[in-house]
Amino acid sequence: MIFTETKLSGAFIIDLDQRSDHRGFFARTFCGQEFEAHSLKPTVAQCNTSYNYQKGTLRGMHYQIPPAAEAKLVRCVRGAIYDVIIDMRPESPTFLSHVGVELSADNRRALYVPEMFAHGYQALTDESEVIYQVGEFYQPGYERGLRYDDPFFNIEWPIEVTEISQKDSNWPLLRMMTVGSGYPR
Repeated sequence: MIFTETKLSGAFIIDLDQRSDHRGFFARTFCGQEFEAHSLKPTVAQCNTSYNYQKGTLRGMHYQIPPAAEAKLVRCVRGAIYDVIIDMRPESPTFLSHVGVELSADNRRALYVPEMFAHGYQALTDESEVIYQVGEFYQPGYERGLRYDDPFFNIEWPIEVTEISQKDSNWPLLRMMTVGSGYPR
């Protein structure tokens, strides 16, 4: 695997280190030892898949707070998505900064999302499918979220948002969050 750290400390784009021959190629998509060597959490508690009927579908921005904070390894295995993460770690020099990256079945990239990062993505193709390994069990009482269109973040989604859940469209704006509502300060 080829690890490239993003501008957000601890968040990595992971490309395959392909071994090719006349049959095709082989590549490792996960290795606990390689994750540990890059100071990443190698724990996998759950594996999830998400299928999107239509391009423009948006899911996010979700995260869990301690003691159920979760790291994720996200990969698009069909179609393409635009994946965005926001650093929600108050002690981080990149607190409240975000990055976006295209993940697709063609580029075979993965995105490592550290604990306390909000995560969401937009389907860029019809029938896109995303698989992600999660380092903690989902616990609804610790789930938090941010609005995908919060003017504070000014995320530039590549295409018009055509589908979104009511829950995701109703997350609070950052300026409305307080310590008691999940704002991590």
